[in-house]
Amino acid sequence: MRDGQATDDQRDPAAAVSADESAGTGDPAGAGAPAGAGGPAGAGAAGGKRKKSWRQLMMIVAAAIVLMLLVKAFVVQVYKIPSSSMEDTLLTGDRVLVNKLVYHFRGIDRGDIVVFSGEGSWGSTTGAPDPAPPRNPALRAAADVLADIGVYSTQTYYIKRVIGLPGDHVMCCTNGRVTVNGVPLDETSYLFPGASPSDQPFSVTVPPGRLWVMGDNRAISDDSRGHMFSGFPDQGTIPENEVAGRAFLIIWPPSQFGDLPIPATFQQAALYAGAAGAPVPQVAGTAVSAAGAVPAAGAAAVLGVPVLALRRWRRRKQR
Repeated sequence: MRDGQATDDQRDPAAAVSADESAGTGDPAGAGAPAGAGGPAGAGAAGGKRKKSWRQLMMIVAAAIVLMLLVKAFVVQVYKIPSSSMEDTLLTGDRVLVNKLVYHFRGIDRGDIVVFSGEGSWGSTTGAPDPAPPRNPALRAAADVLADIGVYSTQTYYIKRVIGLPGDHVMCCTNGRVTVNGVPLDETSYLFPGASPSDQPFSVTVPPGRLWVMGDNRAISDDSRGHMFSGFPDQGTIPENEVAGRAFLIIWPPSQFGDLPIPATFQQAALYAGAAGAPVPQVAGTAVSAAGAVPAAGAAAVLGVPVLALRRWRRRKQR
């Protein structure tokens, strides 16, 4: 009886208390919930998984950075064109990919566009020698590493077209043309429109281990012709061993995108009967600032490794 009123609840009091507890007043985890599912142990396991995922992500990022630096140091590198000495082939502000591996597998060819250091030839753009490397061995090693990956360098780099190889006799002008080993070059495909092959006459036999290089915009290009005198070594030629690589692709701006093949005039069989005697190439390279080789597809495959690893990590995280 409650407040003078009868009740029809005929349950056993002990059973009623037990039922109330199972409904929520005595079971913190809820009816039928496994012990410890929402406790500290479960939270710790989830936190451990998150830490492991972050460690994996950081390892992928670190691997990608290391791979990028290795590719830049030994395979391919971007260079910016700062002047008009190679117009119209290369315009001011263009970015080109430079293949750094190609000359480990073949020799330098006539017609290649190459990036090279002024060390042992032209020095800086003012004609003064490049600064000497640090005397401290540790600092010198660090400077070499930074230079290899294109972050910092005290050397001046130039980009020109190879006209003469070691032993070639390069001359201008015969009937208004540059000749190599007596063979006239048809340079209309790459010379700046309206430019003459050279306003300055020259006749040079390229010394061993050196190259004769010229810009495509001959009227303003400060190339081997301009370094024949004034105390520059070996009649303005440049050392083969200072060539960093071959420019093979314009990647920026999009309107300029395209490859940089060897012009057809350098395939003349008569050229290869001269002193250099190199095999005929099969065709199916100013100071520059560093911003190198594999084909474009090969480079894409190498650079795609971190992307594939990241995708795999995301798939595992979603499971």
